[in-house]
Amino acid sequence: MAAAPSLAPCLRSVRAVVFDTDGVIIDSARRHAAAWKKAFDACLSAVEGQRPFDADDDYLRHVDGRSRKDGAAAFLASRGLDLPEGSPDDAPGTETVWAIAARKEELFTQSLRSDPVDVWPGTVRLLGVLRGERVPCAAVSASRHATELLARAGLIDRFDAVVDGNEARRLRLPGKPDPSLFAEAARRLRTPARDTAVVEDALAGVEAGRRGGFGLVVGVDRTGTPAGAAELRRHGADIVVPDPGDLLTAGDD
Repeated sequence: MAAAPSLAPCLRSVRAVVFDTDGVIIDSARRHAAAWKKAFDACLSAVEGQRPFDADDDYLRHVDGRSRKDGAAAFLASRGLDLPEGSPDDAPGTETVWAIAARKEELFTQSLRSDPVDVWPGTVRLLGVLRGERVPCAAVSASRHATELLARAGLIDRFDAVVDGNEARRLRLPGKPDPSLFAEAARRLRTPARDTAVVEDALAGVEAGRRGGFGLVVGVDRTGTPAGAAELRRHGADIVVPDPGDLLTAGDD
């Protein structure tokens, strides 16, 4: 009979683990990227010489891991587009940064109503082993939908704390690459950053973990390419894995 999996040595050096949600726990990054593409392309089509939003490269470089407003602003800046910031009450559209962010939110919410929530099986396995070994875990996300997604996926009870976009707004926490979201999660787990691991797939999130002085920063490279892994390391990942399930090893016989 196969031995039960156990934690890899790198995780045995920490006392708690903080997981990013989208792309690490929930397989929703593609859904986010598709919503962003529709929102941005409506704006880009009106500007001569602008190529469409790339749901892979542009999403990973400029949007992934950031708050909606910060992601919209970062991508527009990368294309040299200087739109008015507007206000959080702007209606969905293309005239302001907040309007584009609102359009993305509208599109993403529509997709949640029509499509089931998918999870990454390797992460679920890792969470099971961490729970069995009584390692406190938290989930973090810039998205206001994170808690809802975790609940719908049946994973909310795997976490001792969740810091989502709603909490970030309530506490006025800046978004990644600022480490405040991760720091708040570690505080709720009552574990110093130096004794806590961060598991992230976004470049901004990996950078946030490094800036926050976390004891272990794990980059998750869903692209499966040497370039993707190299970028995660360049932004501060201590180790890079294709999937969080790779942080498990075969148990001792």
